[in-house]
Amino acid sequence: MTKEYPPLTEGVYYILLALFEARHGYGIMQLVEEMSKGRVRLGAGTIYGAIKTLLERQWIEALEDDGRKKEYIITENGKKVVEYEILRLRELFDNGIRITNGKA
Repeated sequence: MTKEYPPLTEGVYYILLALFEARHGYGIMQLVEEMSKGRVRLGAGTIYGAIKTLLERQWIEALEDDGRKKEYIITENGKKVVEYEILRLRELFDNGIRITNGKA
């Protein structure tokens, strides 16, 4: 049986995607804006609040801080959460296309 996770907010989804490679907060903000073509802009408060929650859930981990900006990376559990979210979003998309006959 597949473990279910709560639906992710768009911001958390993008943060997790950004952390498939180690990044600091500002790097996450830049990549999210780039991936969303400017549609999603996360402020510092949003990023660091989400990072705190994601660390608590053990979906990301902090890398050793060598005096520079702290970097974060997604954990194996975080990757499972993203995989589950992709399946959930695919189901939503497929059902929408099926019901509307592809007229979105």
